[in-house]
Amino acid sequence: MNLPTSQIPAALATLETPCLLLDQPRLERNIARMNARIDYLDVRLRPHVKTAKCTGIARRIFGGATGPITVSTLREAEYFFADGFDDMLYAVSMAPAKVARAARLVRAGARLRLIVDALDAAEAIAVRAAAEDVRFEVLIEIDADGHRAGLRPHDANVIALARQLQASSHLQFGGVMTHAGSSYGCVGAPALRAHARMERDAVVSAAARLHAAGLECATVSVGSTPSISFAEDLTGVTEARVGVYVFNDLVQSNIGVCLLDDIALSVLATVISHKPDTGRLIIDAGGLALSKDHGTASQAVDYGYGQVCAADGSVLAGLRVVEVNQEHGLVAPADADDAAAMFAALPIGARVRVLPNHACMTAAAYEHYNLLDGDAVLQWPRCNGW
Repeated sequence: MNLPTSQIPAALATLETPCLLLDQPRLERNIARMNARIDYLDVRLRPHVKTAKCTGIARRIFGGATGPITVSTLREAEYFFADGFDDMLYAVSMAPAKVARAARLVRAGARLRLIVDALDAAEAIAVRAAAEDVRFEVLIEIDADGHRAGLRPHDANVIALARQLQASSHLQFGGVMTHAGSSYGCVGAPALRAHARMERDAVVSAAARLHAAGLECATVSVGSTPSISFAEDLTGVTEARVGVYVFNDLVQSNIGVCLLDDIALSVLATVISHKPDTGRLIIDAGGLALSKDHGTASQAVDYGYGQVCAADGSVLAGLRVVEVNQEHGLVAPADADDAAAMFAALPIGARVRVLPNHACMTAAAYEHYNLLDGDAVLQWPRCNGW
């Protein structure tokens, strides 16, 4: 557990805490691993950039170039379009009041595709699109597992909605998409493989029904990091959407998607207090810096609000952020008898890294990444907001 001050990477000594660290070698390995899987599965990659919200990272995925992406906010769409990403799927049901803003992107040359899962929503978008004199390509969201939004594959409204889109002068039916978010509740390879099959079967069966009804279904889109990481066959699917894999996190580690050594994102924090009476130490990274996502609470290993590592990134086994206030993180060992050793190893002023439960939520608190590659630190900006 002990890491003498002299061993703290020099590049970290000048950074103000809390701040966001990104390990470049781990990032590159994660990207290469997923790119290889996408090649094996023989589908188009449409990464979900809501995790990184950084054009530098997105360009790494495409070997320095641009490519098709998935966004979750119009702010992301505008930010990525400004850097040359012009093929985007906005993977949240469109609020009619946002159509005018989306239309500005289309008029500027973006291919911004939308999703819907209801007839009245499609009609509302069509009215706004007509007022803006633009035409949107629209995908129907399919509910593969009851996790969130979408129509079940055999719902009669799937065909009715596709016909409504085709009949509109300002909307075009583009295909179907799904997000099997319940894959995050699976643990281990067999369960994740089964969930990936279910996700594929749901959206492919919906596409088959549409084809049988005489409706062209050009895009059949699936995606989540757990399901794509374990998919064995994506026959009938045209594209895969994945996002958190670029960073990975503790939730992904718990379900078997990655190892702790694959987590590229962490928060650098400073020890600011010792509390021998409670057996805890305090760091200057609290709920705002780490997020209050306690996604590991129901998993086999509960990491509290984050796994604590030494400043060089090595895991300090048993040390977790067990409680957070706005700007305070309380760290405790798994065994209360180890508190004295914890205080000795991490004196006030020592620096630690905290691995996140949910990388997307943790990164959202920051305006940039501190990219680490050996002794070098580069700042990579990211976009936030809606």
